[in-house]
Amino acid sequence: MKTIVYVDGFNLYYGAVRGTTYKWLDILKLCQFLLPKNRIVKIKYFTALVTARPNDPDQPNRQLLYLRALQTIPGLEIIYGHFLEHEIMMPAANPLPGGQRYVRVIKAEEKGSDVNIAAHMIHDGHAGRYRVAVIVSNDSDLVEPVKIVRQDLKLPVGILNPIPDHPSHELRKYATFVKPIRKGVLAASQFPPRLRDATGEFYKPPAW
Repeated sequence: MKTIVYVDGFNLYYGAVRGTTYKWLDILKLCQFLLPKNRIVKIKYFTALVTARPNDPDQPNRQLLYLRALQTIPGLEIIYGHFLEHEIMMPAANPLPGGQRYVRVIKAEEKGSDVNIAAHMIHDGHAGRYRVAVIVSNDSDLVEPVKIVRQDLKLPVGILNPIPDHPSHELRKYATFVKPIRKGVLAASQFPPRLRDATGEFYKPPAW
């Protein structure tokens, strides 16, 4: 079955690999393990470029190295959204007696990926570019495009869930199938530490 995989990069990162040793993740290997009977013709990876923070100034460099690694995968396309940062007042978790009950924080939000996934998946479906669509995400905001592809185009939509302990019940309700992304498959789906592209050799970040 000709398949296109749509990856919500931030949902995958925060749901499955943040805080683990599995960040150097080969998305194609992951999909081949979980979708052994599917012919994956394209992977679309949706993300946004991060900015340096005082406590982690090297974060953008690590992200760029990982995106470079992803681009060694044949047929993988990266589609960018963007970040918005703004100050908001939020309640303090443990306010001191007589202290401030609200604190001003900087909130960073990644914008565009869910809309971009929906637009690409529906457009590709109408263009006949796949017989199966697979989303790597646990974001219930993607329920509507799943419903459109299934009900209007009569095509199956699968979910590879980065947060198997807390699956979206709405996605499960409308998807054709849902498969969890567990630690074993993450461990087996790593890029080698050293990679080569048209520019030359590069390496997995040592402190990642």
